[in-house]
Amino acid sequence: MMPHSRKGRQGQDNHQDQREASQGLMGGFLVPVAEEEEAIATASSSSSAVTPATSSEDPAPMVPSSPQRASSPPTALVSAIENQVIQGSRNQEWDHLLPRDNQGIIPHNPESLLGEVLALVPFLLFKYRRKELTSQAQMLEVITGHHEYFSVVFRKVSERMQLIFGLDLKEVNPTNHSYILVTSLGLTYDGIMRDVQGVPKTGLLIMVLCIIFKEGNRASEDMIWEALSNMGVYPGSQHYLFGNPRNLITETFVQERYLLYRPVPNSAPLCYEFLWGPRAHLETSKMKVLGWWAKFSDCEPTCFPSLYEEALREEREKERGP
Repeated sequence: MMPHSRKGRQGQDNHQDQREASQGLMGGFLVPVAEEEEAIATASSSSSAVTPATSSEDPAPMVPSSPQRASSPPTALVSAIENQVIQGSRNQEWDHLLPRDNQGIIPHNPESLLGEVLALVPFLLFKYRRKELTSQAQMLEVITGHHEYFSVVFRKVSERMQLIFGLDLKEVNPTNHSYILVTSLGLTYDGIMRDVQGVPKTGLLIMVLCIIFKEGNRASEDMIWEALSNMGVYPGSQHYLFGNPRNLITETFVQERYLLYRPVPNSAPLCYEFLWGPRAHLETSKMKVLGWWAKFSDCEPTCFPSLYEEALREEREKERGP
């Protein structure tokens, strides 16, 4: 940890807020993300079965998969991560959404729906890359079964697209249930290099912005990597979705003005810290980031009182103007 003071923390309530927030961020919904990301990467790299045919000049975007998992069938990966992704309260989360028969019994095992979620991810990434609308009818053609549970599958795939890729499924036509994918929280950057295959990086950017906000609006480089390691993102290794995470965070996000990366004054040995950059302040807000974070922590923004008050103050200041 860096030897510097964090001005955003005041009193015991603030420390309690930070502890609760840290548990939500690093001890809760992020625990299974690494396993699920790798399953999604492998499913996406095998996406020919769910991706519409394209010409050789316009190939469907593939997600780079890790070499050691390149030959693993998606179904095997789904089975391997079911107990990680859907267990305990997660089972309850699915259960209350599922229809029951006359005896109150759920006809299908909720965990089996995860395969349908993973099948939709590469299809939706394909649509995003082409900036095309997608419809409920098209999505029903992609998933292999459980059409009666489409609303549940749709909700879960929407959450995965938000959490991992930072993309929102927005309905544009309620008549035919057509949707378009857009970057989350008002951000305009997705991190895709247009001349190569790849996936959106906005989810990782949002996560870094969350960590910085949680840490009192500045976070040491060590703290960033400690938090990201819980979702399988390490500074010294290639990531199957995000490529080189260190370059992405310390160079690309900085060059795009979403982050500030600067040395800590008077630190010995020299340490670096991250702050929100001017583009992050312009395009999104602390309240939006807190809402995103609270959603995946399965609570309300008010569950973190001091952070909520800080975000609310920012909203009021923006309303008053300069």
